[in-house]
Amino acid sequence: MKNKYIKLLGLLLIVSACSTDLDQSPPNIANADSLTDFSGVLNAAYYYQLGTVTPMAVMGEFRSDNAFMFEEPYTEFDEYDNGLTTMEDQFFLPFYKASFKSILSANNVIINSTSNDDIAEAKFLRALSYFKLVQVFGDVPVNLSDAPSFNDPSIYERQPKTTIYNDVIIPDLTAAIAALDNSNLSRASKIASQALLGKVYAAMGNYTLAEPILATVLSSAAGAGVSLKTNFSEVVGAANEGNSEIIYATRITGSITDEYTYASDFWNWFVGDDSKSDFPVDQDLVAAFDASDANGGGTDLRREFTLSTDGKTAVKYPKTGGLGTEHDWIDIRLADIILLHAEAANANGTAASTVLPLLDPIRTRAGLTSLTGTVTSQADVAQAIANERRLELAFEGHRWFDLVRTGMAQSELGFSDANYLVFPIPVSEILVTNGVITQNAGY
Repeated sequence: MKNKYIKLLGLLLIVSACSTDLDQSPPNIANADSLTDFSGVLNAAYYYQLGTVTPMAVMGEFRSDNAFMFEEPYTEFDEYDNGLTTMEDQFFLPFYKASFKSILSANNVIINSTSNDDIAEAKFLRALSYFKLVQVFGDVPVNLSDAPSFNDPSIYERQPKTTIYNDVIIPDLTAAIAALDNSNLSRASKIASQALLGKVYAAMGNYTLAEPILATVLSSAAGAGVSLKTNFSEVVGAANEGNSEIIYATRITGSITDEYTYASDFWNWFVGDDSKSDFPVDQDLVAAFDASDANGGGTDLRREFTLSTDGKTAVKYPKTGGLGTEHDWIDIRLADIILLHAEAANANGTAASTVLPLLDPIRTRAGLTSLTGTVTSQADVAQAIANERRLELAFEGHRWFDLVRTGMAQSELGFSDANYLVFPIPVSEILVTNGVITQNAGY
């Protein structure tokens, strides 16, 4: 028998002659003839998430009105045309590969492991990977096999994102919720699976289903050991990793070789360490903090821990220890879920007098007054929540995807072509499959 499980750790869903020699880390784990413990394969599924972090950070912030690039062709992130295809090697292809490598490792665990806990964690990771892929590209190929036949062209065909949500992501998260507990929040957990499911429903525009699952996360948070930090300064940064507000994070450590070729120092892009954007902060974000001060009865305390004094760089991830500084990537934290729950409640027609107080714990921590009574229409409440999410979650990779989810991207950013609400499929993947994988319209 060939060492099937070992080799699959290094394969992608989409392969070519030039991609089969991809480096594999963790290294070969065991001979498949004797492989009964799939914990190492599960760890590989976690590990490959590293390759998605920096691309998601750049897409989430530099495609939005929070940050911008100086150097061509990177300025294409702020130009809503077909120019983003030039960003393939550094962002879209590494993201695409890492996501499918995590999926393939997860498939191996789901199909072959006898550990219910490992299988549940793998389903969470597979759902997380597909959710990221759908957010970035829309329709993508689907592989649920541990040994896909690469001679079968059908496995390369992109599947509708609605199908992926309904047939893969939601069932995987439902299974993870049923099987996992909250005994180890440093890995996939019940509350992380519930929170991700709520985010999935919201991304689908199904606030009817999003609201109750998000409410469940909030009501069970204390019992799971999840709570808002007293000070905003205690939420992010290497010194605060694993704090009580984090529901799920991609753990980053310099002791493990990075999956991402360009290194997962995502924060480097924000502090201006890359010449492509020496002063990355968009002044529109500075103006948003100014508006928050004016409407909040004081100084928004989040500004000091988000922006430099001159408002040109971001300081949310403190640069201490040089380029070796380690910052975990926070995928989901409690404030995110509180604000998303408020968004869902408002979308479902809940009165402003009920929705706006939901924001109070976050605004109070920021040194601001309650918005209750200041706005009443559903549209104004939606805008107030969007404003709060922007400032609370700035440089955590949410802004672009929030604008797309809420239908505000085109009006806020000033472009008309809806084709550019998604990113381009890596051209190399299209060429390798002789066009079976198709490009997104507009690219």
